[in-house]
Amino acid sequence: MCGICGAVAFDPPAIPADALRAMCSAQRHRGPDDEGIWTASFRGLKGEPGGVGLGHRRLAVIDPAPRSRQPLANEDGSVQLVCNGEIYNFRELRRDLEARGHRFRSGSDGEVILHLYEEEGFAAAARLNGMFAFALWDGNRRRLWLCRDRLGVKPLVWAGDGRRLCFASEVRALLASGLVPRVLDRRALALYLAFNYVPAPATALQGISKLEPASSLIVEEGKTRLERWWRLPAPAEFPEEDGAGLQRRLMQTLEEAVGGCLLADVPVGAFLSGGIDSGIVVALMSRRSPQPVATFTVGYPEDPAWDESGAARRLARFFGCEHHEIPARRRDLLEAALAVLGEIDEPFADSSAIPTWIVSREAARRVKVVLSGDGGDELFAGYRSYLAGCWRSRYRRIPPGIRRRLIRPLLSCLPDGRETRLGEMVRRAKKFVRAAEADEIDGLLALKEVIPGPLRRRLAPVTEETPDPARIWVQSLWERHRGDPLNRMLATDLYDSLPGDMLFKVDRMSMAHSLEVRVPLLDHRVVEFAFALPGRLKMPRGVPKALLRTACRDLLPPGHAERPKAGFEVPIGRLLRDGLAPVVARSLDGKRIREQRILDSAAVGEILAIHRRGKTDSDWMVWNLLVLQSWIDRYGIG
Repeated sequence: MCGICGAVAFDPPAIPADALRAMCSAQRHRGPDDEGIWTASFRGLKGEPGGVGLGHRRLAVIDPAPRSRQPLANEDGSVQLVCNGEIYNFRELRRDLEARGHRFRSGSDGEVILHLYEEEGFAAAARLNGMFAFALWDGNRRRLWLCRDRLGVKPLVWAGDGRRLCFASEVRALLASGLVPRVLDRRALALYLAFNYVPAPATALQGISKLEPASSLIVEEGKTRLERWWRLPAPAEFPEEDGAGLQRRLMQTLEEAVGGCLLADVPVGAFLSGGIDSGIVVALMSRRSPQPVATFTVGYPEDPAWDESGAARRLARFFGCEHHEIPARRRDLLEAALAVLGEIDEPFADSSAIPTWIVSREAARRVKVVLSGDGGDELFAGYRSYLAGCWRSRYRRIPPGIRRRLIRPLLSCLPDGRETRLGEMVRRAKKFVRAAEADEIDGLLALKEVIPGPLRRRLAPVTEETPDPARIWVQSLWERHRGDPLNRMLATDLYDSLPGDMLFKVDRMSMAHSLEVRVPLLDHRVVEFAFALPGRLKMPRGVPKALLRTACRDLLPPGHAERPKAGFEVPIGRLLRDGLAPVVARSLDGKRIREQRILDSAAVGEILAIHRRGKTDSDWMVWNLLVLQSWIDRYGIG
């Protein structure tokens, strides 16, 4: 795991070496072990001198020796590469390439990309099994190739104006170059207020884009083009197969994926939440590991309603793990929340970043790599929101008059919130009813959005003629995949919230502590298997994750496969009302908001008033606004 950066200019001025060094320095946390910078000049568009530079910060995981320092070059130096991530099948690829006459200079997994490109060009990406974001410069063709892995595990952002293009692992590195302006993107702001993050390809800043998962950006002779090199399999007639056969195929695929992720020349551990997905990963790791697996979980001793550490402890004991339980008391959560506010380089308000920060910090003190169970819910229908699709048609069979005069008024009178079991049930019921009463697209938006549309439009006003960017985005996600309704819903998360939220969170919080996180459930073979299955096998009769639960029943402790889903959350409401209260008051002060002229101060005041009354769930909305204001202040956005 590393941080990469670079730039190419097809006419003067050339890329300053100081800019490359500044970009590397801004990403030092991603790779504290080493730094490499390479530059070259060439004849540009009109015969004028052009220039290219690549930078790399190294977290040494495979072949830590200096010979694997990046940038890496082919035999004659005409092709140069910087790569962030791991290629799990590099040994098989290397054997094949050596048989074709290629000579390797290092033991790095990334070097196979160079020689595979020489043999197969852009088709090389499809041969790679792993998580990666890389930049390859072909000097003979004056071509820059940026590429990102299938699921978007590893990040890559870029900015170009037709004459020059810069790229990096993180936005902060682009800003550190001094080559990119800092101007807020208003459409991206609307999306952030809706979803708690900015979906790719947008970022919060004008002129900076995320390279989407499974995509390439190719710059050649000053022209830029984007290409998608992998897609979810097209829906097909699924052959009937006995359940036991499907379960065996699934477990075999998972075992191969976990085995590939154990490839490392440094210690490897695992995040263990106590849920099914991380339990499967640890179980399969334990089968292959000659010594106890080091596992890490966060507990909330002062907030038992949020605490899942007991389930993780039981799993760790069952598999004989070297278990590390990190108690997160309220003072620890406050410290981590402030650290998270200072860490993000674009608005990102998933509050589970706070415990992820804590568990990553502790894990990094003992290992350099961990495996996590991310992705299982998006592949096998584990979230409660997927149940809404199953129950929507049943709810709409209730006569409209009863829904309008009884159910909706009754729910609106009841207090809701995440801090009590009853309040959480009411909150979920209100969200379900909002989604079920709407049409297909608006219903999906209601399930995904954090700040409701009317309030969101008041926060960041747009003209009446401007369509809601969040609704347009959700509709585009829905139309990308043509499977059955459940698989279409799963695909919207696989394309969007998984890379934009879950994987972004894990990457940023872990790399802040120079810790590499691998996600075996998102091995493309597992993903392709999962999306070949019809939705009826994933959630039969409204049972979430039914196939995965049945397949792993004998792998986990008795009864564990039947445990209900428990989110990796944090008591953010108590934190906002207690330790963070002065920060909230200062950051969201009405006068300050009015002077910034980014948000509507009256709408901000309304959200704060709702939060103070505590009768309905507003915690995520306040955290959303606090994160935004902290980012604006930190980066001087206007």
